[in-house]
Amino acid sequence: MPAALSVPAPTLCHMTAVTQDVPRREPAPRPVTTLSAGEARRMALRAQGLLGAPDRRAGVRGILRRLGAVQLDTISVLARSHELVPYARLGAVGRTAVETAYWSTAPGDGGAGRPHSFEYWSHAACVLPIEEWPLFAFRRRARRAKGHRWHVLKDSERSCAAVLDRLRAEGPLTTSELGGGRKGGEWWDWSETKIAVEWLLDTGEVVCTERRAWKRVYDLAERAVPGPLLHDDLDDTACIRRLVAQAGAALGVATRADLADYHRLKAEQVDAVIEDTGLVPVAVEGWARPAWADPAALAAPPRGRHRTTLLSPFDSLIWDRPRTERIFGFTHRLEAYVPKAKRIHGYFAMPLLAGGRLLGRVDPAREGRTLVARQLSLQGPRAVLPMALALREAASWVGCDDIRVERCDDPRLAAALRTELTRTGDPHSGPDDTTEEAPTT
Repeated sequence: MPAALSVPAPTLCHMTAVTQDVPRREPAPRPVTTLSAGEARRMALRAQGLLGAPDRRAGVRGILRRLGAVQLDTISVLARSHELVPYARLGAVGRTAVETAYWSTAPGDGGAGRPHSFEYWSHAACVLPIEEWPLFAFRRRARRAKGHRWHVLKDSERSCAAVLDRLRAEGPLTTSELGGGRKGGEWWDWSETKIAVEWLLDTGEVVCTERRAWKRVYDLAERAVPGPLLHDDLDDTACIRRLVAQAGAALGVATRADLADYHRLKAEQVDAVIEDTGLVPVAVEGWARPAWADPAALAAPPRGRHRTTLLSPFDSLIWDRPRTERIFGFTHRLEAYVPKAKRIHGYFAMPLLAGGRLLGRVDPAREGRTLVARQLSLQGPRAVLPMALALREAASWVGCDDIRVERCDDPRLAAALRTELTRTGDPHSGPDDTTEEAPTT
């Protein structure tokens, strides 16, 4: 392994830089149809599981398979982001049930448990369906070819062999159980063991099949990944083609930048495979760039009830900021790492989705059994009732029985919201059944 200087590792939140819609020459195939902006928005909502009746029988695992990736993040306000994503689609599914759905195992050969999912680098650090293991062979090969990621081992062969021997002998282990993650300084001042196990994770010899108390649990890939999936047989082109097709299905309709951003691919990688993905070229009114649609999304017009809910800032519906502005006319930025005095909407502002629109946002917190809306904005009176419903459901989900509104950018709307919160009634009634989309032109 080549010598190099160690560099600070970016946080998971810092991994969320987006592919910008910058001027760039790109393929412009003849579109087979033209979609209105409203049609494109509804296709995106349905593809993301936020329009139409949720598949409750498939549950959390069904959501994961549909989205293809659910982002993980260290921040926990109402809940961690990977819990908020299925909550937004299924309602108040139990938080323990969410974790179990992600990380529990299914019977495998010889009775050994096989995971339903694994953690790897997709849009950022994400929970991924175990079936996608072969699709990330291109990224594992790229990491191996580079020889290191953030840190460089002094004795790679010895350190990696020691980790593999421990896992082989003792079964799945956390970094702490392997011997500790830090040398004692800042969090990125990693121990040799931590560098080794993360390198083995990057290159596919080790897999993370569980988060336990937010700590990665590492296991041998040969033991954890089902035999038919444990291979790197797909070449880079096949991997990328399948990931672009999966992103297209999860997005419904997308530009090249959207498709690239979903699994953090390069624009030229998307260009090389787009014609072979099965995605259909379309034009969308108001979009400056060519777009591609999932043929299944085109085949059936999106209909059904819209979900009314609060979204994690890391939800795949909105994690691509330029796409969010283009589809919803809504500018959203995570301000957790902005100095408090410079924040506009708050530490962990969660957008309000209602009637197929983004109608406001709230920066929530919990104080005992009170959900606190620390800072809140609403796009007019039409957002008052949906926000009240969304806050009530969120409060019930996290075990709060009271809601306090602190700050709102419009005092009249704040007063109306406080009044509505006293009228909302049963928080378990299901706000997904309350709000139809307003007519659009």
